[in-house]
Amino acid sequence: MFRCLSKGGDLLLAIKKINNNVVVCQDSSGRELIALGKGIGYDAVPRDVPLSKIERTFYAVDEAYYPLAQVLPENILIFSDRIVDIAKNRLPYELSPNLVITLADHITFAIERTKKKIFISMPLSWDVMQLYPAEYRIGEYAISRIEREFHVQLAEKEAAGIALCIINGKKEDAARANTPAQTEDNEMLEQITEIVEDCFGILIDRKSFNFARYASHLQYLFQRIHTGETIQSENLELYRSIGVEFPDIAKCVDTIAVHIKKQWKSDISEEEKLYLILHINRICSKEGL
Repeated sequence: MFRCLSKGGDLLLAIKKINNNVVVCQDSSGRELIALGKGIGYDAVPRDVPLSKIERTFYAVDEAYYPLAQVLPENILIFSDRIVDIAKNRLPYELSPNLVITLADHITFAIERTKKKIFISMPLSWDVMQLYPAEYRIGEYAISRIEREFHVQLAEKEAAGIALCIINGKKEDAARANTPAQTEDNEMLEQITEIVEDCFGILIDRKSFNFARYASHLQYLFQRIHTGETIQSENLELYRSIGVEFPDIAKCVDTIAVHIKKQWKSDISEEEKLYLILHINRICSKEGL
């Protein structure tokens, strides 16, 4: 995905600094892109940046995802870019330009969980492997490369999580986005978000990347509810300790569970509740709680 069209043949125009190593640039055609390179964000903008200083470029990324580039490890962004390149070459459908960012976030979170010894099983793993074999193989490859490059051994079933991230990175058509089932899920997402806002007295920015990330995790929960699946933790006591550490968030999750039971006649397991604590804690922290 290293594809720089330069200004004057060997320069890009930096127009916005994200951090010391990440800037928003324009190429010779006026197209906006994110550029990564050591120290390219130190000086004031606008200014020209030589291509020799740029390691990677990402075109057509939604502006709402720019802030994440500020906090994600650059080596994982570059790694994610390589995995997305492989996916583009092997899959028969078009992928969203935002996938590089969302996949990097997914991998970062998976590595963080593994280092903290927070492990979950994925009951949908077998289904993903059977229904999406190409995506699952890419996930397996990513797991092996993560061990080699980052010295972290993710569980084998994390391949399914990476595969699902890629599947959800498929460009959607308008018809699918407006199905009754998707409309129902969107309504539930908004209702749950309002519960979180009421619990903590915050206003969550629906256009931010943090919301997009939180929403994607809730969509995974909705899929599991609709299919009757549930996550099963391999270390439930650790999850329970997280619930004790964040009692206010645990109480909020209980309120969410009651709401889902009322609206969809579905219970969510203790494992699901405790996993939700992690994701709600992330968005509450980003919103200044």
